[in-house]
Amino acid sequence: MKKFMNAAETMVAESVEGFVRAHEAFVVFGPERKCIRRRHLTPGKVALISGGGAGHEPMHIGFVGHGMLDAACVGHIFTSPTPSQIIAAIEEADTGAGCLLVVKNYDGDLMNFEMAIEMASDRHSLDMVVVSDDIETSRTGEGRGRRGVAGTLIVEKILGAAAERGMPLAALKQLGEGLNTRIRSMGVALNGVTVPQTERTTFSLGPDEMEIGVGIHGEPGHARQPFAASDAIIDHLCQTIAGDIAMTPGGKALLFVNGLGGTPPAELYLAYNSARRFIEEKAIPIERSLVGTYVTSLDMQGLSVTLALLTDEEIALWDEPVATAALRWP
Repeated sequence: MKKFMNAAETMVAESVEGFVRAHEAFVVFGPERKCIRRRHLTPGKVALISGGGAGHEPMHIGFVGHGMLDAACVGHIFTSPTPSQIIAAIEEADTGAGCLLVVKNYDGDLMNFEMAIEMASDRHSLDMVVVSDDIETSRTGEGRGRRGVAGTLIVEKILGAAAERGMPLAALKQLGEGLNTRIRSMGVALNGVTVPQTERTTFSLGPDEMEIGVGIHGEPGHARQPFAASDAIIDHLCQTIAGDIAMTPGGKALLFVNGLGGTPPAELYLAYNSARRFIEEKAIPIERSLVGTYVTSLDMQGLSVTLALLTDEEIALWDEPVATAALRWP
């Protein structure tokens, strides 16, 4: 296995330090480097906090800044941050209006974020939104339901903008839960993930195979199928999404094609073109788009398609200014 690293044991700490030093206009370390927070916090605003295992960069640390997250915690690769890290983020980011924690629907994340809320709730006003946009896990009937994947970015951006406007904690939670019912994602991969600590690939594919329904921790999907042309692959993903979400003609949508770590931009834009054509044939206008590598699974050669059905107000919140390491617009 060849990786640009010094040692698997120090890879995450060295990477996170490099991130903070590269983006010091936006972020600083919290005490004992347990979390990363915005360099400039806004007093009296609800703080938005998220986190997860390393290996998904730029999520979540790349979304810390004006218009998105106030703080984020990074665990070991594909491992939830600890309750002490999450509590440190709460202590750092809460400026008086409380904190909303945005959590991806994985057992480890839920357990540790819930524990942190229980331990810190006597000192802070806290609540949680659980993101569960991945269609694949609802099909298997396993675990707590749908995983949180690329749709997490959309939830964090819209909630971040609403928080900047001064929306209170209870209203932010309600907004996040409403969004979660209208965001669906599905992924496909052409290879598994090489995890530095184990030096093993999470699953292996033949030269003419692909894995449908993969997760962002290198999990295999529900089916191993013969590799096909891009239009056929994207059509399958979109068909599955269309069968799981109420696509009312005339509704407004955000289409997000996300690279999982090893897919070049040219292929992502080609996939976007196929997905947009499919959705517009359903009489769903694409009001906003995002294409790029934002929610990754280390070096996985793959992509995901996310469709979010949004209200006019949610689209306006998406358009609000954002200034983070990974997302920036006026």
